[in-house]
Amino acid sequence: MAVVTVAILTRDISAELQADIAKFDRMLEAYLEGRLDEDVFRVVRLNNGVYGQRQGGRNQMVRIKAPYGSITPEQLEALAEIADTYSRGWGHLTTRQNIQFHFVELERVPRLLRDLARVGLTTREACGDTVRNITGCHLAGACPFEVLDISPWAEAAFRHFLHHPYAQRLPRKFKINFSGCMTDCGQAMFNDIGVVAVARPLPDGTTEAGFRVFIAGGLGANPHPAKALEEFTPREQLLATLEAVLRTFDHYGNRDNKLRARLKWLVDTMGIDELRERVLKERKLLTASSSWPGGIPAVVRELGDVPAGVAAHVSPTPVGTPVTLRLGPGDPYKRWESANVVIGVAKGTVSALAYARLGDVTSAQFRGLAAVQRDMGATIRVTNRQNLVFRDLTADQLPELYRRLETIGMAEPGAELARDVVSCPGADTCNLAVTQSRGLADEIGKALESAGLADVGGVRVNISGCTNSCGQHHTADIGFHGVERRANGRPAPGYQLLLGGHIGKTEIEFGQRALRLPAKACAEATVRIVGRFADERRAGEDFSAWLERSGGAKALAADLADLDNWPSPEERPDFYIDFDETGPYIAEVGMGECAGA
Repeated sequence: MAVVTVAILTRDISAELQADIAKFDRMLEAYLEGRLDEDVFRVVRLNNGVYGQRQGGRNQMVRIKAPYGSITPEQLEALAEIADTYSRGWGHLTTRQNIQFHFVELERVPRLLRDLARVGLTTREACGDTVRNITGCHLAGACPFEVLDISPWAEAAFRHFLHHPYAQRLPRKFKINFSGCMTDCGQAMFNDIGVVAVARPLPDGTTEAGFRVFIAGGLGANPHPAKALEEFTPREQLLATLEAVLRTFDHYGNRDNKLRARLKWLVDTMGIDELRERVLKERKLLTASSSWPGGIPAVVRELGDVPAGVAAHVSPTPVGTPVTLRLGPGDPYKRWESANVVIGVAKGTVSALAYARLGDVTSAQFRGLAAVQRDMGATIRVTNRQNLVFRDLTADQLPELYRRLETIGMAEPGAELARDVVSCPGADTCNLAVTQSRGLADEIGKALESAGLADVGGVRVNISGCTNSCGQHHTADIGFHGVERRANGRPAPGYQLLLGGHIGKTEIEFGQRALRLPAKACAEATVRIVGRFADERRAGEDFSAWLERSGGAKALAADLADLDNWPSPEERPDFYIDFDETGPYIAEVGMGECAGA
């Protein structure tokens, strides 16, 4: 088998990481001995990527940054060891290309951090009021439609803002995202900063590649679309522009009310025009700062940002093209190839998705992925739909890749089809969640399988356990967020259904409210909607177009009204017990340390 030689980026941040861990060790000792206040230590914890869990006590969630989803075989093997040594034998991929481990004992966190540092991974600034993980298109450098390979640019941003003085104690968290073309697979349009590679024409008839920077987007309970900062930002000015936006947020963000502290709220208070003016003024004067990052970053000069382009002998399939028909029965490999393989990348190479159900990866799977990556000379990235993608492959390697993914249970032909339900951790571990969103995601997946609809393409289901949209329900074709319902004098788990959310081509549409449903009726609602879509859509029609043609969210809500029915507790006691629970439903909301705080 031919092996592709791939230049895998390495970074040396070991000195900074060791200093972080030594400080955390000292702060933890002081906290455990009662010499450091709880409120102070909470900030230390969060800035080091460590969250408390709803179980209380010493249970912690540890979030590990994978900048723009990039991960190496050695890092995958380290994640396997962490899963077995410190957690529950598995980790969770997030919608922001992080890896999370739950039920880690607080006293063991420093050892875990040192294990990560040995392979160049960090939790630093993965949580808290900081610049969070830098995310990006998982096909960057492999997409035939990209204007620039944003990988080195995302790497440059990661390096610049890690430990940056302005990135530590912001009014609120700050998220930066990169996309290589207008398709916007990286989802720039709901981030504090969304960077999209674009080209502008020059007077001599050639074009110049650069960026369009969008600012002040966000989800949460009150989603805001990002707004363009300027028409075109030259490559030489990009990092300075990012820092200017960050500094403007630090200067003017609301430090008195965390519920109104994100950058998106400055659009409401000062207006987008004034916000733009302040950012551009900040950038103009930033040249005098010792942290001015002007010019082309060293890592971009080293690696280059030339786009993948298209090989002469391939016909590229546009990324994000709706799958017109569901997969038919037949050879399992052919079904996987048609659903999980991205065709038409540069130099005749291909990329293939490994399906991680509910975003979960076991320690055995981490080790299996590492072995495949190493043997095939591939690169791997975490996707924003909680899967992984193998890149830099050849077509000859696909059968072997399929066989080995099948062996570790990651060859389901459903990555990014209807069965690929995205969910936040929900009330399993999160203090703010009011419902077990993971349980509902599992139930919906099973219901779609049973109905023969799991292979339908062009429809995405996302679930959050509360209104804060960690599961990105606002941007899904079919979105749910958890709510407490009361029926027959009893509290019960429920969800708000939203329809028609989508993102792409530097546009975003947030889902429209349809109706509220009992948690135990949501799977049936999903089956009905996906079934109608599969039966009624026209060739090439996406979900949003079909929804509009069908009368919109309210029309579909009317057809689902019979599902908003509450039987008595005696008749259906399961309606009053959440998924994965054994006792009566209680909406327990603790102190928020993440999206809602």
